[in-house]
Amino acid sequence: MRAESVGGLLGAIVAAAVLAAAFYYVPVGPMARSMQPARVEVPPTQVQTVPVAPAVRGPVVREVPN
Repeated sequence: MRAESVGGLLGAIVAAAVLAAAFYYVPVGPMARSMQPARVEVPPTQVQTVPVAPAVRGPVVREVPN
């Protein structure tokens, strides 16, 4: 066998493994909807906003020495 045919065979094996894993981990069809957990509604909480002081600004450099 040449290197190209060995590479093609290994590529086909890897592709088949990835396809099998995709079907195993991702359910397809109506079963996918029934396996999802029910959503729990959480009442919104009020958040008090605290006024934030403006950030301290540094010195302004007007001229840059050569």
